Amino acid sequence: MMTFEKNKTGIWEKLTKLDRRIIYLLLFLVVLIPLIYPFRLTPRAMSPVLKLFNHIDTIPPDKCLIISVDYTPDTEPELHPMTIALLRHAFSRKIKVGILCISLLGLGLAQDAITTVTNEFNRHALTRDDSVVYGRDYVFWGWQTPVLVPILGMGENIAKVFPVDYYGNKTDTLEFMKTIKNYNDVGILVSISGSAIPFYYITYAQTQFGVRIGVGSTAVQAADFYPYINSGQVTGMMSGMKGAAEYEQLVEERCRFYGRRKATDAMASQTAAHIWIMVTIIIGNISYFILKRRQK
Repeated sequence: MMTFEKNKTGIWEKLTKLDRRIIYLLLFLVVLIPLIYPFRLTPRAMSPVLKLFNHIDTIPPDKCLIISVDYTPDTEPELHPMTIALLRHAFSRKIKVGILCISLLGLGLAQDAITTVTNEFNRHALTRDDSVVYGRDYVFWGWQTPVLVPILGMGENIAKVFPVDYYGNKTDTLEFMKTIKNYNDVGILVSISGSAIPFYYITYAQTQFGVRIGVGSTAVQAADFYPYINSGQVTGMMSGMKGAAEYEQLVEERCRFYGRRKATDAMASQTAAHIWIMVTIIIGNISYFILKRRQK
């Protein structure tokens, strides 16, 4: 009996002295394997995501959705799936979309999202009416700075802020711009950023012009926007990878669009990592109390 107890205690003692490199190696495998072989999660949309989706879903035909792509490559894993999900939603519902960047580094990411989603839709289109057509269904205005110039200027005349689009076309010649003049023609503007840019839209565009504002933020920044959601200044929000995964789920369920869900796939890896961390914490605490009890 004493030998059994000694061996049992020895196991816990070995666990407390386990080389941390082994723990990190196991964590690496826990993160890597679900990325290669992801298991499908079905996230339930929280209220801020649901409010954003429902508002976009009811944008009338004479208004558009504006997406301000203002994140950078370091926050791409969290925020890029949001842009893709918004475009899929809008194109599925035949909602017009205007895209702009206040951050210069957002240009390439915005173009990547546009190319990805338009190819998904046009691959299966049979006619021009079924296709997503540039200048008719969406416009990429490009980049403009400083921050307040486009935000305030679009409240008066979007074509004056962006006289030429990202591809060099005169914006006032595009079919899209015949009905979209300023914020009065915008159903909602969604600012996707890991910086303070959404606050500028809230402070100036929403307060001065009354345009609806949606936010896509990193998980660590999300808490800053909840007071604005409670006050009604922000209509809805996607928070981090989880928020993006929730929006992907809504697009799949309600729009019947089945594409690759990068945020949902990444959530499998993130979930596995969280479970592994909790397991190691529990084992570490059990080991500590068992050895402490033995010493007494």
